[in-house]
Amino acid sequence: MMMMSAALLLSSCGLYNKYERPDVNTTGLIRDALSDVDTLAVQDTASFGNLPWRSVFTDPQLQQLIEQGLAKNADLLNATLSVQMYETMLKAAKLAFLPAVNFGGNSVGNIQTLYTSPSQTMKSYSFPATATWTLDLFGNILSQKRSTQMKLLGTKDYQMAVRAQVIGGIANCYYTLLMLDEQLRIVTSMSEMAKETWDMMKLQYNLGRMRSTSVQSAEAAYLSTLTQANDFRRQIRSTENALCLLIGQAGQQIPRTTLAQQSLPTEFSAGVGMALLKNRPDVHNAEMSLAACFHDVQTARSKFYPSITVGFSGAFGNSGGSLNPGKWLTNLFGNLTQPIFNRGALTAGLKVSKLQYEQAFNTWQNAILKAGNEVSNALVNYNQYDANSQIESQRIEVLTKNVEDTRSLYKSSGSSYLEVLTAQQQLLSAQINKVTDDFNKMQAVVSLYTALGGGGK
Repeated sequence: MMMMSAALLLSSCGLYNKYERPDVNTTGLIRDALSDVDTLAVQDTASFGNLPWRSVFTDPQLQQLIEQGLAKNADLLNATLSVQMYETMLKAAKLAFLPAVNFGGNSVGNIQTLYTSPSQTMKSYSFPATATWTLDLFGNILSQKRSTQMKLLGTKDYQMAVRAQVIGGIANCYYTLLMLDEQLRIVTSMSEMAKETWDMMKLQYNLGRMRSTSVQSAEAAYLSTLTQANDFRRQIRSTENALCLLIGQAGQQIPRTTLAQQSLPTEFSAGVGMALLKNRPDVHNAEMSLAACFHDVQTARSKFYPSITVGFSGAFGNSGGSLNPGKWLTNLFGNLTQPIFNRGALTAGLKVSKLQYEQAFNTWQNAILKAGNEVSNALVNYNQYDANSQIESQRIEVLTKNVEDTRSLYKSSGSSYLEVLTAQQQLLSAQINKVTDDFNKMQAVVSLYTALGGGGK
């Protein structure tokens, strides 16, 4: 009865309590991407972030790159090693509940000569063994084990966060290469058109129908397309090197498809509220840090209570060399240590652990807000870039017809050389913008997948 009363008392003091998630308000966490008012973007249904990455990134070349990155990325390999380290620490924390057994002592054998008449030689031997066990009546060992468990879960969350970053980073680099390839193709095509315009104007100049300044402007426009093409080639090489670093190999050419061959999801169910808390590795990691601090408070509180150790010692020997043959000598003992005055160290330790818990709570709350912010930004980016891409498509259609008409009119002196050059530059700008918008839309999909946790296998 007394033991039950003591257990209830200790439980009421919080020494054996388990961590429970504090209340958190997730109302309005994600803004509506299509409305200017602060309402929820979607209902909490099946989350896009739960999809397997192969269902999101369907390009076979990209899938091979992601698989290589998951196997060889240095940051991900180090995160995996960190998980293994905490798993080892948790095993050690669990073994703390078992007795400590030691064998051997200062001496296990002795030969002694007594100078008597006649002299005698006495031989003694002893094989001592000691076992001690700390009674965890006040939850000190238990709270330390629980704290280590939370840190292990947090490390696994970090591993998943790195994994999602690796997948997202590889996908973004790959889509960047596709964008640059398409932009290089557009500039190369426009360069050929600019060369034709320059040649056409040189012919008009030789016939005396045009001034030299017009030819110079046409040549400058052609040379400008050449420098743009070279810049895209430079960016392609740099992006390939960055992607190779992500997948753990030396810089080299990356095999890839084209921008037009990509097929990404267009309908999203982002998920809100507690589902977001579960899927985001960094949010869950912050909560596991909070839980670890909760148990650290319990550990600090338990240090105010006595430490009770019981033990058993035994030795097998011949009683110091007597004629008695080998026998066991045993001893049971107990030890109780009660802290009385420790120069304020225990009180300070408890106060610091409580302050660290408050810090961890603030970090967790901020992680939740950051997650909602990132999801909101990804959703609005996708919708806006998709709208811009559709507008640019219409603009390209108009400008393509405008270039054709101005070139035809120029041949019949119906338009000036400036109108031809301007029409070509506007078309090039619209085509480059269209490709950039399509890339940004793809990047928004990657960002949304990562912001929702990217937890799919």
